[in-house]
Amino acid sequence: MAQTAVKKNEIIEKYKTHPSDTGSSEVQIA
Repeated sequence: MAQTAVKKNEIIEKYKTHPSDTGSSEVQIA
């Protein structure tokens, strides 16, 4: 469970367009 959360956070870090952005379309798709 924790590993899944870490991977999700890594994906968000990779695709978000600015530091507080977790709702961009890129993140939603990923």
